[in-house]
This record gives sequence, structure tokens and C-alpha cells, in this order.
Amino acid sequence: MSAIQETHFNLPGQSKFYKGKVRDVYTIEDNFLVMVVTDRISAFDVVLPEAIPFKGQVLNQIAAKFLAATQDIVPNWVLDIPDPNVTIGKICDPFKVEMVIRGYLAGHAWREYQTGKHSVCGVSLPGGLKENDKLPVPIITPTTKASIGHDEDISREEIISRNIVSEDDYLQLEKYTRALFQRGTEMASDQGLILVDTKYEFGKADGKIHLIDEIHTPDSSRYFYKEGYEERQNKNEPQKQLSKEFVRKWLIDNGFQGKEDQLIPEMTPEFVKSISDRYIELYEQITGDKFIKHSDSNALKRVEKNIIEALKRLS
Repeated sequence: MSAIQETHFNLPGQSKFYKGKVRDVYTIEDNFLVMVVTDRISAFDVVLPEAIPFKGQVLNQIAAKFLAATQDIVPNWVLDIPDPNVTIGKICDPFKVEMVIRGYLAGHAWREYQTGKHSVCGVSLPGGLKENDKLPVPIITPTTKASIGHDEDISREEIISRNIVSEDDYLQLEKYTRALFQRGTEMASDQGLILVDTKYEFGKADGKIHLIDEIHTPDSSRYFYKEGYEERQNKNEPQKQLSKEFVRKWLIDNGFQGKEDQLIPEMTPEFVKSISDRYIELYEQITGDKFIKHSDSNALKRVEKNIIEALKRLS
């Protein structure tokens, strides 16, 4: 199976290029952003050495579905999706925070709670919870957006007092975050899933807040299967989940958490295929659609051609 590890396009009108953890982002004449969702995979803020076939397509197409389904809540940045791995959108000035919202005690929040911290990002949590328990109400636990290195937890009070985001804008971001999470929860439930936690990124264009980047994908979200959730919790069994958490757990079990001097364990072809299969499973489960693999002998040529044709349409 081939995978898109990186791109090196020279697009018409290209003025900037930014290589993110999993996305290659091209700026076109300060008018458009072209986001190529590659098959790179990251965990603990580190890009892993092996790319995952079809992962980029999965992320881009899930995000496209949810962005289209939430336009009535908040405007978003999307203008065109000319290729399974590409989204073209308007340029927004991004807020320097990621809005993380959690309906269940899982992942990072559970790891913090387990150490005795009953407060995450200034939000108090009740005692006596166990991993994957449903929280009394969803909580917002924002993080700073790091250009390099690790994102860090931050409280609402710090964000406002340090003027990272104005109070008016931040309160609006919280409202949008809760409304988006509610919509995502309903759509997941319709497909037999629980949306456990997720993150949203926002920016401003023409003075208006826009939803940017991807939403409700397995890179930005965690899903449990609804069927059997209560039974597994009562028996203290691990939840059956669709997210990147299984990759993180595999890395932890093999001695890697992104810390200095830790070596990334070998990713065998079998393990790479298992990750690809899990991403496709999530796509089909969350969208209810059959996944159609877009694979050809020269995916990069296809992607570049589709981008150039779309830019002609948009110009």
C-alpha cells in the first residue's frame, strides 16, 4: 500500500508553505489556503516514521462531512474539496488556543486525574471517578497552540488575563464549542458511537469567527462504541474505542512517550496496516458510508492536478 508522506508542490500564485505534523499547507497569493492532508501520523507531538495508507483521505473526508453538517452553528473556512486528500479554504487569523471539550474522563484528562489532580485547566472534577466514566457535564479544557513542541493546558482565566483571546471572543468560542460538541454527539449516537472528547480550532476572517482545520476526526477526537459501554464500565473493562489512543498506548507499552532520549519503536508493516484498517473502520462507522480507497500509481500527481484545477475555478 502506498502512502502520501510529504508534498513538494510549486503551485500557481504560491506565496508560503508550512509543513505541519500531518498537513502540508500552501498559501496562495494571501487569498487561499490549500491544506493537503498527508498520511503522516503523530503521537505525543512527534511525527512517527511510517505513514499510514489512506489516513489522510479518511481525515479529510470525515472533516468535510462534519464541517458541512455544522455550518448552521458557525461559519467555516472551506471553499472547495477538490481531492480526497485536499481542502481549500479562506485564510483566517487563528486564535492561539485549541478548544478541547470532554464528555468522559479519558486520555490526557484521565492520566492527570490518576496522579491525584482533580482539576484540569482550572475546571474541578469530582472525586471517585474511574477511567472512561461519563462526566456530570462536558468540560472545556483548552490548550495553547504550540508551533513547535508540546501544547500546554491553560485555564479560561489565564487565556483572558494574558489577553491571548479577548473575553468577548473567548466566551463566544466556548458557546460554539459546546454547540459543536452537542451536534457531534448526536451524529455519533445515530451511528452507534459515543463522542468522548474532541478539539476545535477557530480563527477570524472579515471580523467574524470561523471554524478552521478538521473536526470530529480520529486525530482530533475519541470515540467509544455505545453498545456495551455501561457493561464494560461496570466490569472495569477497557472500552472498545475508535481513536488514535490505541497508537499512543502501543507507544507507551513500548517505552515511548515523546520524552527526550526515548526511541520510537519499530512500526512493522503489519502494525501500519492495522492502523490503516482502524482509520477506515472509524470512517465507515462515523459516516455510515462505505470507504472508497483512492489509490493510484502516482497519488502526488493526481493531488497536484486537482489543486491546480480548483485554484483556476476559485480565481
